[in-house]
Amino acid sequence: MNHHDKFARMLLSSVYPLYVQKVEKKGRTQAEVDTVICWLTGYSETQLKVQLDHKVNFETFFQNAPLLHPNANKIMGVICGYRVETIEDPLVQKVRYLDKLIDELAKGRPMEKILRV
Repeated sequence: MNHHDKFARMLLSSVYPLYVQKVEKKGRTQAEVDTVICWLTGYSETQLKVQLDHKVNFETFFQNAPLLHPNANKIMGVICGYRVETIEDPLVQKVRYLDKLIDELAKGRPMEKILRV
């Protein structure tokens, strides 16, 4: 199975608690996770909750996203051994963008830097 298929099938609702757990261990909050996800995807917090409740996979989650943030292309660096700005598959890149943002949150980076303000 290639990366695209793996991410396409993966449920956001199964990964989301891991994101929250990762950042809470470092003193950050679930609300900050939601802020980061909503910033990247354009979902409101209510819309995000609906996506989680409906147990959508990442492919559906990103297909239905209201608007990928225009500054998403400023997310750079390495996550899981891959340089996010050079990933060619659009779905894999979006998932890795999200992973990178969560990683920055867990590492204590200030929110205004994470959100590329």
